[in-house]
Parts: sequence; structure tokens; C-alpha cells
Amino acid sequence: MSKDIFTRYSRQIFIEEIGLEGQRKIISSKVLVIGAGGLGSPVIQYLAAAGVGNLGVADFDEVELHNLNRQIIHAENTVGNSKVESAEFFVKNLNQQVRFTGIDKKIEYSNAEGILSQYDIIVDGSDNFTTRYLINDTCVKLGKPLVYGSILGFSGQVAVFNYSGSKNLRDLFPEPPFDENMPDCDSLGVLGALPGIVGSMMAMKVLKIITGLPVESNKLTLIDTLDWRFQTIDF
Repeated sequence: MSKDIFTRYSRQIFIEEIGLEGQRKIISSKVLVIGAGGLGSPVIQYLAAAGVGNLGVADFDEVELHNLNRQIIHAENTVGNSKVESAEFFVKNLNQQVRFTGIDKKIEYSNAEGILSQYDIIVDGSDNFTTRYLINDTCVKLGKPLVYGSILGFSGQVAVFNYSGSKNLRDLFPEPPFDENMPDCDSLGVLGALPGIVGSMMAMKVLKIITGLPVESNKLTLIDTLDWRFQTIDF
């Protein structure tokens, strides 16, 4: 490992459980983040900072002004640009050693398997049930670990699915809700720091999977930042 790489990641390498071998695993890893919005932003930020070698980002939206209270990898001067383009600009300015692959398209039944199969770990930062279940089912089919998160208002959820024989999203919620009037961030909002908390937890789980550290399975973490309560339930 070259001197500049060692220096860059030294504070991770100094951790006994990571070390040089763990950092090499991070640099060799391939992670796909689906969604470059509220959750995807902190995930992308911290995975790029940690030195994930191959970082894919899939999103088909453009940056809008109302995104900026929480989607912290985007900026005023990228409003109107594609989120993938904006994410690439952020990553390249943060860490040019990361090989960034932008996927400026919607994850659908026709392309999900082909896209997800190229990566070791999948991170779900999507914002709708159809995509979440498609991602989950594709990960189950391909045998890919899935790091899952969701946010609304002051509340969030985090889990790891389909990892080392663990359960998946359908074991927790067998079917998606079909109520088109289900509340979401567009209707009820989200306080900007919440996705930072949840997304950072998701990034931590990704890095623990990469480096072979213990990861809780078959557990859903519930985050309530209004009353500041954190609860983990088994499923």
C-alpha cells in the first residue's frame, strides 16, 4: 500500500479490527447505492471517504432545490443536473481513487438483475415500495446482501437482509402496501439531519460487511429522533 493511500486511510487502518487487510478489502469492494437522495447522499459520502474501490450509483432524477435540506452531496450549482452527474462530481472531488459508475436510469424488472449482479453489496436508498421489493427480490435471486433503510418525518428504519443466510424484506413484510395515499416525504416531509443519521448507520453496516465484522441479522432497528428512542426488534 503506497504511502499516500496509507496516510489517507490511516485512521481506519489504526483500528485493530480493520487494519491493512480490512482496508484492502474496502478498496477491492464493489458497492451499488440505489438512490442518490436523502439516504443515498450520506451513504455515498462515507463509502467514498472510506475508499470503497468501485462505487455504483443508480438514480434517474434531477437535483431540485427542495432536495438540498437533506441531500448533502448536491449543491445549488447542481440544481437541474442529474443526481448521478452531481454525485459523480461530489465523489471525484472527495476521493479520486474511487472508481465511480453512474447509472442514470430507473431500476426496473427488465434491468435489475443485470445491474445488481455487477456488485458485491447492494444499498437500498429508494423511496417507493415497488422499487424496494424489486431490489429485495433481485438480491435474493442473486444471493447479494442488501442494506436497507427508510425515513419519514422524524423516524427511520435500518436492516441488513439476505446476508449469510439471513432473512429478507418479505420475511418481515410479506407484501408491499398498495395504498397510493401512503404517507411519504413529499407529503409529510423529513427533517434534514434524519437521513444523515440513518444513512450513516447504513454506511457503517456496509463497511462491516466488507471487512467481515459482525453484523446483526434478522433485526430491524427503529429510530425515533423526536423522542430520541432507538429500538431493535427481531423478525
